[in-house]
Amino acid sequence: MSRKIIGVLAATPETIYATRILDAIGARCQAYGYDVAAISTLCDISLFQEKYLAGEKNIYNLTNFDRLDGVIVDSLSLMDSVTRALIPEIPQMLREKCRKPVVCLGPLLPEYPSFITRNQHILKDITSHVIDVHGCRRLYCLTGPEGDADATDRLAGFQAAVNAHGIPQEETRVFYGDFWFPGGAELGRKIVSGEVPMPQAVICASDHMALGLTNYLTKHGVRVPEDIIVTGFDATPEGSINSVTLTSAVPDYESVIVSAIDALRSQIEPDAPILPYAYQPGEHLRLGMSCGCSHDIGTVMAQMRESFYNVNQDLSDGNLKIDMGVLLESSMMEALSDTASPQECIYQVYMKTYLMGPYDEFFLCLDEKWLQADQCCKTGYPQRIKMVLTNYHQPDSGHYENGPSFETSLMLPSLGSEEHEPSMFYFMPVHFLDQSMGYAALRFELGKPHHMTCVIRNWLKNVNSGLHISRTAHRLESLSTRDGMTGAYNRRGMELMLDHMLRKAAPEDNVLAFVIDMDRLKQINDTFGHADGDFGINAICSAAMSITRDNELCVRAGGDEFYVIGIGAYDPAEAEKRIAGFYEALRQINASANKPYTLSASIGSACIPLASGMTVMGIIRIADAKMYENKVQKKMQRKD
Repeated sequence: MSRKIIGVLAATPETIYATRILDAIGARCQAYGYDVAAISTLCDISLFQEKYLAGEKNIYNLTNFDRLDGVIVDSLSLMDSVTRALIPEIPQMLREKCRKPVVCLGPLLPEYPSFITRNQHILKDITSHVIDVHGCRRLYCLTGPEGDADATDRLAGFQAAVNAHGIPQEETRVFYGDFWFPGGAELGRKIVSGEVPMPQAVICASDHMALGLTNYLTKHGVRVPEDIIVTGFDATPEGSINSVTLTSAVPDYESVIVSAIDALRSQIEPDAPILPYAYQPGEHLRLGMSCGCSHDIGTVMAQMRESFYNVNQDLSDGNLKIDMGVLLESSMMEALSDTASPQECIYQVYMKTYLMGPYDEFFLCLDEKWLQADQCCKTGYPQRIKMVLTNYHQPDSGHYENGPSFETSLMLPSLGSEEHEPSMFYFMPVHFLDQSMGYAALRFELGKPHHMTCVIRNWLKNVNSGLHISRTAHRLESLSTRDGMTGAYNRRGMELMLDHMLRKAAPEDNVLAFVIDMDRLKQINDTFGHADGDFGINAICSAAMSITRDNELCVRAGGDEFYVIGIGAYDPAEAEKRIAGFYEALRQINASANKPYTLSASIGSACIPLASGMTVMGIIRIADAKMYENKVQKKMQRKD
């Protein structure tokens, strides 16, 4: 039996808005025993670097709606900042591929149920606090753009509070801003200049406008809160560490998320109970200096510590707190850049996964052709994907080589498994510009503190760059060590690889060598042309590669001559089996090629212990002599 899985399509999961939304989703899904699959870009959806954004947005193509039980679309994070419309990829995917229940956070997908955050009650609580606790009656409200739904909603909360307290309309005024710093600064200018009378308090519909107002007033000699009380909304990190800390409030995302997930549950499990939920008045308020209350020093200090670039840490308790300073000082990018092979690069990624901690599991899944940039997908993912790396946030766990391949449609084999507690899975793109290499995933057990952070985003950017550098270096090395036509090693590549193989060999190992030479190449060239001659050479190489194991070499030693070389614990009788396999591969090529000629080749082998003292080239010469005997024998048979 598997868990139900709620998919979340979103963007920029590290923002304060996204972390609160995902926290609320996680809390409700934990209560129902569901897994959450958050599929998200790590950059803003309106990023101006088009190729990079294309590589990021490809992660949405990973979504297998048949694997999910319900879908939440966070339309606010997926909205283009210029057009204010949902990016077109999302509605197109839903129309073409999704047959599961869908709900939308926001009004941008009219064909699906919309759940919109309402915060009248929160603004009413803030305004009531200023009236009841601080005795203010001459009040201004600075809301967002006129006609904006959120601006109208928050203004209604202000008006409800002043009406409930019987404050006459002439004692209040409404101003429209932009939800950003300049809107607050503009109202500050009007107050300081005397263009509008000085109020007792200004209730702002966003922290950023409140900060713009507070800082403008303070700069021009108006004290906050002694002369004017200012409150914000959103409870942002900037507000909690301002020189005058803001009284603010956390938006009520829980109510709308509970409604959205309960709507999905009623379709996914129509007979399952819906758990009760009740909003708790006042729990969203965050008091600060800007209204005259004492701020929560613990919250302020925690946010300040989050903002620091830490170099020196107290490690006496054995715990390393990961922040941007630790990431930058880890020399991660230097380590990834200074690797001798793609395998070593993967190992270095494995060694640096601690920098994302704490987490429960990390997965790195790459296209099996990720080293060939021209063969990787730009849109979508290959049918199968290789899990090259898995790690748990504990010592000596996971793997970084010989990982399993699996159907990409699974997204992750463990998604929805009951072998773990209900969890949040974050799926993130691995790419260089618009060239997809695969994807990464983090699993966090629901109920434990966890967030996506700028550390994780920049860690993954390092991985993207490191993999691309390794891929580029691998390609340059391949050009110098591989034969351009067949892809087999050339003689230089053979020498380099043999040196590596000999250094790893055990004293009791054998050298197994095959020498293969194409028959009648000149005849094919002269009769059918050099293109057919090249076809024949590639066919002989394919047959040779078919009998070459992963830890062995297939070498194009000359025009139509190939070596297969291995070092290990070989049984001398194995050579005959390999030769039979070569001829069977060549028979199949001839059967499917539909050519007016039959390709053939002569082959010889030798299996000699390393302890004999004979060099590898000496052993190859023995195999070459046997190959020549085979060729002469075939010529004699044709004469007969």
